[in-house]
Amino acid sequence: MLPYVITGVIALIVGIAVGLPIGITYRKKVAEAAIGGAELQAKKIIADGLNQAKADAVAAKKEALIEAREEMLRSKNEFEQEIKERRSELSRQERRVQSKEETLDRKTEALEKKDEALHKKLQENEEIREQLLNLKEEARMALQRISGMTAEQARQKLIDDMVEEVRHEQSRRMVELEEEFKDEADEKARNIISLAIQRCAADHVAEITVSTISLPSEDMKGRIIGREGRNIRTIETLTGVDLIIDDTPEAITISSFDPIRREVARLALEKLISDGRIHPTRIEEMVEKARHEVEVSIKKAGDAATFETGIHGLNNELVKLLGRLKYRTSYGQNVLRHSIEVSLLSGIIADELGVDSTLAKRAGLLHDIGKALTAELEGSHVQLGVDTARKYKEGKEVIHAIEAHHGDVEPQTIIAMIVQAADAISAARPGARRENLENYIKRLTKLEEIAKSFDGVEKSFAIQAGREVRIMVKPEIITDDKMPLIARDIVKKIEEELEYPGQIKVNIIRESRSVDYAK
Repeated sequence: MLPYVITGVIALIVGIAVGLPIGITYRKKVAEAAIGGAELQAKKIIADGLNQAKADAVAAKKEALIEAREEMLRSKNEFEQEIKERRSELSRQERRVQSKEETLDRKTEALEKKDEALHKKLQENEEIREQLLNLKEEARMALQRISGMTAEQARQKLIDDMVEEVRHEQSRRMVELEEEFKDEADEKARNIISLAIQRCAADHVAEITVSTISLPSEDMKGRIIGREGRNIRTIETLTGVDLIIDDTPEAITISSFDPIRREVARLALEKLISDGRIHPTRIEEMVEKARHEVEVSIKKAGDAATFETGIHGLNNELVKLLGRLKYRTSYGQNVLRHSIEVSLLSGIIADELGVDSTLAKRAGLLHDIGKALTAELEGSHVQLGVDTARKYKEGKEVIHAIEAHHGDVEPQTIIAMIVQAADAISAARPGARRENLENYIKRLTKLEEIAKSFDGVEKSFAIQAGREVRIMVKPEIITDDKMPLIARDIVKKIEEELEYPGQIKVNIIRESRSVDYAK
C-alpha cells in the first residue's frame, strides 16, 4: 500500500515539478497580457483626459478673452464719459473766466476814466486852492486894515476868547459837580452828624488862667504874705504860680498858665487857710498833700474818661496823661471833655458808616494826648501825641489818626477821616470855644484884608463871629462864570494864611444894576 502511496506522491511531486513551471509561465503570460491591456487602457484614458483638458483650457481661454474684451470696452466707455464731462467742465470754466476777464476789462476801463476825471478834478482843486489862498491873503490884509490888528494880535484875541470860553465851561462844570456832590452827600452827612451830636451831650467847662480864693478876713492876707514875704515866696517857689494880693476885699488871686500848678496852689492855700497855721514848713507839707490829691484826681479823671467812652487796655501812663487834660483848655474848651466828645462822636459816626467803632473811639480819645505834654516838652501837640502813642505801643491806625487830625499829613484811613471830622464838629459847635478879644479882632481884620486883596473885590464883611465872610464884587470885572473860581482862590488863601477853629464860609455877591431916567 505504501508503495502505491509513495508512487502517488512521487507522481505528484513530478507532476508538480513539471506543472509548476508551466503554470508559472502561463500565469506570466496571462499577467503580461493583463498589464498590456491595462497600459493601453491607461494610455487611452490619458489621451482622452488630455484632449478634454485641452478642450476645457481652450474654452476657459475663450471665456477669459471675452470677459477681458468686455471689461476693456466698459473701461473705455467710462473713460470716454469722464473725458466728456471734464471737457464740459473745462468749457464752463473757460466761459466763466472769459466773462470775468470781460468784466475786469470793463472795470479797468471805468477806473481809467475815473482816474482821468479825478486827475482833472485835482488840478481844478489845486487851482481853486490857489485862488482861495489868494483870497484869504487879501481878506487878511483887508481885515488888518479894517480892524487895525496884526495876525499875531488877532491870534492872541482868538486864544483869549477860547480861554474865556474854557473858563466859562470850567465854572459851569464846577458848579454842576458841586451841586451833584451836595445832592448826594449833604443829606447823608447831615443825618450822620446830627445824629452824632444828638446822642452826645457833654458838659463844657470854661477854664481861665487865674483862680480866686476867698479869705475869711483881711488879716489872712498878711499871714499869707508872712514876715518879710517869706510865706508868699515859699508858696510861689514850691508851686510855680504867682499870688496876686491886691485891694480886692477878702480875696487873693492865683495866676499861672499851667492849670495843674494853679490847682495845686489853690488846694494848698485852701488847706492852709482852713488850718490857720501858715509858715514855710507847714506850707511844704500842704503843697505836697495838694500835689498828691491832684495826682489822684488826674488818675480818677483819666479812669472816668476811659469808662465813659468804653475804652479798655490803655497804658496807665496814657490814662494819667488823659487825666491831665482835665486841667488844660483850648480856646476856653476843656480838652478832656473835648477828647471825650470827639471819642463819642467818632464812635457814633463809625457805627453809621459800618466801621470799627471801638478803634474810632480810641483814636478820638487820644487825638489830643500831646496837649498834656506841651508845657514840659518842645514841639506841636500833634507830634508829641504821635511820639507818646508810639512810645506806649498804640496801633498804627490810632497813631495815624493823631498825626492827621489837624491835616499835618493827608489822612489815609477812614478812622483818621472820622476823627478829623469829629474834632471839627466838637470844636466848631457854637459856644464850644472862645478866644480873647484881641486875637478875635485880628482874625476878622485879616479875613477882610485877604478878601480885598483880590482884583474885582469891592467890599468884604466878616460876619457871624468870623465864620462867614461876604464879599461884594464889581460886576463889570467879575462875571458870573468867574465867581466860583475867585471863591476857590479866596478859600485857598484863607486856609494858607489864617488859623481858626471850625470852618469859614466864603460868600461871593455880584449885583448888576441898570439905571435910567425918564425926562
